[in-house]
Amino acid sequence: MPNYWLVKTEPATYSLADLEREGETRWTGVANPVARGHLRAMAEGDEVFVYHTGNERRIVGIAVVTEAGEEPKLGYRKQLPRPVPLAEIKGRKEFADWELVRQGRLSVMPVNAARWQLILRAGAMPVKIS
Repeated sequence: MPNYWLVKTEPATYSLADLEREGETRWTGVANPVARGHLRAMAEGDEVFVYHTGNERRIVGIAVVTEAGEEPKLGYRKQLPRPVPLAEIKGRKEFADWELVRQGRLSVMPVNAARWQLILRAGAMPVKIS
């Protein structure tokens, strides 16, 4: 059973569209020791939400870990039909203790299976869920 993760990226530097175009990339440049520990914990086949920081602040797509390691390789999986904005996530009690809400500067974090499913449902719907 795969684990689930979220990685943040500044879209002006490297976006989901860049990952789609390249097919896969090594996830580099993470300095925070907690985030680096999460990268090392990733295993081949784990699924990863891609979150755009900056002005976007939303989950935009899904990648998959194609190679584990200190700087794992992520492969493009798909774009969410509807990006899920941080403001919507913050408005849901199910996410109140998630690192995305509590530790805004953490760039790599785990996602539990229940949250993963909630985000998938929110990203598949044309309007926000309540």
